[in-house]
Amino acid sequence: MDKTKQCAYQCNGCGDNSKILNITWDRLVADGETCPRCGSTEEELDKAVSQLKKILIPLGIEVVLKKSTITLEEFKANPIKSNRILFNDVALENLVSAKTGRSQCCDVCGDKKCRTIEIKGKTHEVITADIIIKAGLKAVSNITAI
Repeated sequence: MDKTKQCAYQCNGCGDNSKILNITWDRLVADGETCPRCGSTEEELDKAVSQLKKILIPLGIEVVLKKSTITLEEFKANPIKSNRILFNDVALENLVSAKTGRSQCCDVCGDKKCRTIEIKGKTHEVITADIIIKAGLKAVSNITAI
């Protein structure tokens, strides 16, 4: 590896051949509840991570999922942060050529509009496993050539 360039993947230090795909998912949790949109995305995310592990572990790439909660106060200050998925700190939208949007959601979210994504003119309130897998594989291509 050329040490004059910033490391293209996250590892445990130079010379370590292990590669990690860190997936971070942020969602609103208020009084122990989340919105249906985030709840459904969580189910899809779990399916996608399971598939990504099956695909990537044989290639020496570890998939690490971190589910992060944001409080109602944080959500009110920045509602677009909820239901956000990052792959090694890169937003899913950037990996799959999507646009971030907003729409009214539910009682948990109150009067704030929640994150949506738009891909090829179609709005997705729930981020499906196939979209997550596509973003994960694109992120892996940014880690190293497979």
